[in-house]
Amino acid sequence: MEIRKFSGDFKRPSFYPKRPVRSFHDLEVYQKTSQAGIDAMKKIAPKISEKYPMANKMTECLLAIPNLIAEAHSRRFEDEKGGLKLLDESMAECNKAVVYLEQVRDIYGGEIDRSVCEELIKTYIYSREKIFRLYKAWKRFQEEHENAKK
Repeated sequence: MEIRKFSGDFKRPSFYPKRPVRSFHDLEVYQKTSQAGIDAMKKIAPKISEKYPMANKMTECLLAIPNLIAEAHSRRFEDEKGGLKLLDESMAECNKAVVYLEQVRDIYGGEIDRSVCEELIKTYIYSREKIFRLYKAWKRFQEEHENAKK
């Protein structure tokens, strides 16, 4: 059992409340997947576009994820099931992104920076988990809303 000593530092709070979500821009998963797509397009796509037969599909996949999240955020109240379906599609696209990036890393490892691929793979795995938590939260909200109507 580890005994932790009190440092006496009251200046730095240990908890930071999250900002309220007012638009899809405020969602961490949107921000992370958008930045990851940009990074992949700048650092990986130019080096493999002529060689990798799946380059166009990879590009579409990486750029589609933030779009799906933004659209799901817009539909979450009016078309609740449609919003959840879009989140489900974004999770599937995250899985595909991981597969594409692993293939690129393993095939073209000498031509591209492997560490960039590794970081992007981690980002998409993390984002998929966060989207799943968002999915569960929206579904719970939807169920509570439906129960309140009864």
